[in-house]
Amino acid sequence: MKQPNFLPIIVGTDINAYNMAISFHEEYNIQPILVGKGVLPFTNLSNIPRTIEYNKNLGEPEQFADILIDVANKYKAEAETLLLVGTNDLYVRLIIENRTKLQDHFVFNYLDETLMNDLQYKANFYKLCEEHGLDIPTTYFYDCSTDLPFEGEMMYPAIIKPSNGIEYSRNPFEGQQKVFKVQTAEEAQQIIALIKGSGYRDELIIQDYIPGEDTAMWDSVVYVSSKGQSQLVSFAQVVLQEHTVTAIGNYTALISRYNEELMTKLRGFLEAVGYRGFANFDLKYDERDGKYKVFEVNIRQGRSSYYVTAMGHNMARYFVDDLIKDMEKPCAYLQGEVLFSVVPKIVLKKFVSDETVQKDIRRLIKAKKLVNPLFYKKDKHFKRKFYLFARQINYYKKYKENVW
Repeated sequence: MKQPNFLPIIVGTDINAYNMAISFHEEYNIQPILVGKGVLPFTNLSNIPRTIEYNKNLGEPEQFADILIDVANKYKAEAETLLLVGTNDLYVRLIIENRTKLQDHFVFNYLDETLMNDLQYKANFYKLCEEHGLDIPTTYFYDCSTDLPFEGEMMYPAIIKPSNGIEYSRNPFEGQQKVFKVQTAEEAQQIIALIKGSGYRDELIIQDYIPGEDTAMWDSVVYVSSKGQSQLVSFAQVVLQEHTVTAIGNYTALISRYNEELMTKLRGFLEAVGYRGFANFDLKYDERDGKYKVFEVNIRQGRSSYYVTAMGHNMARYFVDDLIKDMEKPCAYLQGEVLFSVVPKIVLKKFVSDETVQKDIRRLIKAKKLVNPLFYKKDKHFKRKFYLFARQINYYKKYKENVW
């Protein structure tokens, strides 16, 4: 069968961009074009992208669309269709905000701007969750533009994190963390003052800390077609997340699982609010009441979502079947076991304390169901093996020295 004539344009150069690049390469033997503002070894030390178009101003809202249109003009003669894929929240937001300009040059599938803002503004997101039957943690929102102290009644420890991650990243400060875990009300006030001192003036999320190790965290990936049809739902248990303070919340290992009731609720939520494209839910199981609590939904595939491709449901294929081939298909609830990991086996065996999960890790490794996309066999870049070897050693040191 003749392959469709399209060229993927992937915005980003991080591990998520690499995972999407190899997904297109695996499925269609296509070398995508990447567009990024910074050189990162995941993609720079790879021969899977055909080329990477670097521009240090890519993240600037007033320049983003023009930069991508320049890329489109450079490659439009090579394919009937340019398929645009974003790989982080900022780039996806900028694609959505520039939809009118970009849709004349690319095809893409993302939600509308109003819904994006509702889902990324946590107060609105949690309200939508409650309206549609999704459980959430006890949560307060503190406005950093006020001089008033935080007076919410919380059980401690508690979590403090920015409601606006993009704005938070624009106000760096010494000791900045993606998520703060505070043990007392006094410590909470100190962290709030520290964040306000950076110039951050948006809201903070102050949230009940649900007890449990990394294995209490859960992940779900959903694809909703451009016509509003859910075509894919996955569910997975987190095995490990990053333990350095700047990267907490990034998953490094997952085991695919199946929970049809919860998968149906997550799918139903997205359909009810009119979602489009890939969505990636972060949840945590609360052993105190036996409920899965939703923390957030990312408006894109996540950096660990490659486990979906590893289960035989290539993420690139969902974009192509929908946007290029205009295919309608029933929703697939993913079943089967895969151990996704970007850390070495020794880290999995040494730093996962949950005995049940540890048994599954060893069983899946023995059954050769361990998948690490960074070791893609067709990636022959001559410096890549040295980089990956050093990275694996560094991961062992990071887990040994950092406890979350």
